[in-house]
Amino acid sequence: MSLVKLSITGISYSQTQNGAYALILNEVDGDKKLPIVIGAFEAQSIAIAMEKEIKPPRPLTHDLFKNFADRFDIIVKQVIIHKLVDGVFYSSIICERDKIEEIIDARTSDAIALALRFAAPIFTYKNILDKAGVYLKANPLEADKDAQELEDIFSNPETFNAPSEADATVGLYAKHSLSELNTLLESAVQAEDYEKAAKIRDEISKR
Repeated sequence: MSLVKLSITGISYSQTQNGAYALILNEVDGDKKLPIVIGAFEAQSIAIAMEKEIKPPRPLTHDLFKNFADRFDIIVKQVIIHKLVDGVFYSSIICERDKIEEIIDARTSDAIALALRFAAPIFTYKNILDKAGVYLKANPLEADKDAQELEDIFSNPETFNAPSEADATVGLYAKHSLSELNTLLESAVQAEDYEKAAKIRDEISKR
């Protein structure tokens, strides 16, 4: 089976299900995208690794793993999303230490959070991409269609069970000035509320 290299396009938030996130992976040499539903904590960790300007005052779990691996000369060489069963993706982290390679089973969200921190490539098999990949259009006229397709993925009971905690921060930052947003961003980082910080950073980027 041939491997397909993937890049991270971004993280999409469900407009109808609180706490639901989809990590969007893009086929490097093609147009197919692979949406993977992930939890809020993992979405936060991935977003922080992607957003270089947000620096946690203390290491998150995936940062701790990276620091631990660096201390003991462990390298994450690549991540492979190798299996899809009942809507759940399974991944392997390919590591190396002292020229000895090891394969570690991991949740896909954790594996990708680590791949970002190690600058390691992400792969999947072609048959998985053919089965679960979608074509999301870049054309703004197709945005509604894309949003509906993502909502259908969020609504699939095999891939997501909505948590009870509501996200009260969505859409609250448009009315703030840039200086207020920067103050809110600093406060969110100091409070270690990185999910909120990522959303404030998104609003700042839009400006």
